[in-house]
Amino acid sequence: MAWHDWPGVNTPVDLSIAVGACPTERAVLAVAGPDAEAFLQGQLSQDVAGLAPGQCAWSLILQPQGRIDALVRVSRQAADRFILDTDGPLEQVTARLQRFMLRTDVTLDPLQWQCIAVRGPGAEQAAVSGEVVGPVPTGGVDVLGPAPAVSNDVPRISPEALEAHRIRCGFPRMGVDIDERTIPAEAEVVPFTVSFTKGCFTGQELVARMDSRGSTAPRYLRLLTLDHRAELASGDSVASSDGAEIGTITSAAWDAVTGSTVALGYIKRAVEMPAEVCVADYSAQASAVPR
Repeated sequence: MAWHDWPGVNTPVDLSIAVGACPTERAVLAVAGPDAEAFLQGQLSQDVAGLAPGQCAWSLILQPQGRIDALVRVSRQAADRFILDTDGPLEQVTARLQRFMLRTDVTLDPLQWQCIAVRGPGAEQAAVSGEVVGPVPTGGVDVLGPAPAVSNDVPRISPEALEAHRIRCGFPRMGVDIDERTIPAEAEVVPFTVSFTKGCFTGQELVARMDSRGSTAPRYLRLLTLDHRAELASGDSVASSDGAEIGTITSAAWDAVTGSTVALGYIKRAVEMPAEVCVADYSAQASAVPR
């Protein structure tokens, strides 16, 4: 089934036990040239040189001070060609990479590709076709290319269901749960985005120092669950049971399958998980994000 031929959304699919698919937005950049591998190896937190053609890895592009410029997936297509994709602005990724392209034989080419998100058990075995079929930490794959396709046997899910699944799995979104002030440790992305054996990369010092010293961040991304529908918005305050402000909501969605509202937000490290909290006058359960 082509990206532009999707029928109406089916009955809600429980992605914990079944597979479903939904078109989604990903910005895509081709990085190519004789120096592409060496250049990306010095700019991305993941071991780019260790990727074989057809392999993918999640990575960070960091500021020199160690804060996050972009959360990306890097896919190797050939010895001298890589694909980066992100749910954030492509201009931000391109501008950041261009700052360090000094005497480097590399080209950056934006691609007008589409993406279909396939989630749930068995997503990796679903009949899909695309230039890139990349695993996601939430369970499943993204299928990217000029005309990605998924088997007619895979039910379509709504964008709202896809968003609820993302939040329930604790996977942060660029520009929503991550901005230019966020450090990797507090966003809970270090385990699947950073190689500690690859050598130096821009922004490495903060990440390596926190890991080697067992340092803690001042706040951490947490999952919040409410057992009813609640209208929550980014910036809503999270308070402890005694009314003290302890955090802020970054994203929220209604999960029609479970009949609950799910949200992500940053909560002070001193608050032990799980915890009963209050969000915009609603009672909620806060817990560590699944990893």
